[in-house]
Amino acid sequence: MTRHTQFCPVRKVGNGKFHHFFGYYNKSNFDAAGNRLLAQRVLMRTADLTGHEHCEVGYFDLQQNDQFHVIGKTSTWNWQMGSQLQWLGGSKDRQIIYNSRRAQPDRSLPYPEYRSTIHDLDSCTDRHLPLPVYIVAPNGCDAFCVNYSRFQITHPTICYRALHGEPDLALAPYDDGIFRMDIATGSYELILSLADLTQFQPVASMEKAIHWITHMEMNPSSSRLLFLHRWTERVEDETCFLHRLFTCNPDGSDLKLLECSDHPLPQLADDFDPDAVGTFDYEKSEYQISHPLWKGDHHVIVWGPHKGEIHYHLYDDRTGQAHIVGRQDLTENGHMTYFNAGNWMLSDTYPDDRSHERFLFLWDSDKEIRLDIGSFKTDPNLGKENRCDLHPRWRRDGLAVCIDSIHEQERQLYIVDVSGIIGAS
Repeated sequence: MTRHTQFCPVRKVGNGKFHHFFGYYNKSNFDAAGNRLLAQRVLMRTADLTGHEHCEVGYFDLQQNDQFHVIGKTSTWNWQMGSQLQWLGGSKDRQIIYNSRRAQPDRSLPYPEYRSTIHDLDSCTDRHLPLPVYIVAPNGCDAFCVNYSRFQITHPTICYRALHGEPDLALAPYDDGIFRMDIATGSYELILSLADLTQFQPVASMEKAIHWITHMEMNPSSSRLLFLHRWTERVEDETCFLHRLFTCNPDGSDLKLLECSDHPLPQLADDFDPDAVGTFDYEKSEYQISHPLWKGDHHVIVWGPHKGEIHYHLYDDRTGQAHIVGRQDLTENGHMTYFNAGNWMLSDTYPDDRSHERFLFLWDSDKEIRLDIGSFKTDPNLGKENRCDLHPRWRRDGLAVCIDSIHEQERQLYIVDVSGIIGAS
């Protein structure tokens, strides 16, 4: 084992009566200069969301005593992903995009209740786009969009609750899947349907299952998209989810299947007890494919099975070949990202079943050394949908990391100084 502990200074961002969080791990909430930090803020520490709750959207000014600037509010958010708040690439960090809700549904659109809002910091004006975003390409030209109402059935942890009635969902329709939306004009097109995916190298377990798409990510040059295709007959039990890891071009062409975790499901038996499934059993499943992210333009890091073993695997998108990362030290699922496609990988763990600790760590790819840089306890009573994962995110110079945490009984952002490690490498 080559696992070590390294002390890194940690500070809470902001103070006062509000709880703050960012959400997912897949994008940095720091601006390029490291002076502004995106966040959502709410009055409650936790709540079962109904779609009526609003959060304020804005940023901390780290050079002005962490003063929080509100740019808007939204009711399309969840504890895991927030409102998909992010800096709009290509705008030199002068524009911010997040998801919002229409006052009245527009039934002419694929997702009638939901849209996205772009806020311009210079003019203090907003403009709206017709679809809610999942990710924005690094070049700022396109957004890629999925159905948050489908998550209401398949993955409530990351859904938005509808206020005008949940739509009827076909198992794998031709009119739902991945939409590409032009940021400048708002025009959009369906580039891959769920029906398309069920017909691409299908397996028998797909026939009676409901299907959805999640975990989309665009590579740094905005030339390739990755995503997970998931399906299940038993939506109430995530250990019954089946997974495929894909990449494709931005228009949906050159579809490439990197991994499929189709496997037998004893949980479909009539005598199976779903109450015996623990909160984090899904994330610790030996069949789970989760949290894929690009390492540069041609490699994908993911937690998942390959050739009968589950590890952190690094796939070559050109050849499909995969190799294990950190066989002895990286032994459980986490939220991983590379710094500038370089030697350092940042990740975390899910809570330990007894201590409820979550570990934050760096992985030195050259030396194959794991450095634990923090341990943060969580409240085991939060449950699945209200939990607070660390979801670590790099500052863009690689010298600091931002996490969400609840270890001080508040849901807040923390900045971890890793300059003593990265700066010395």
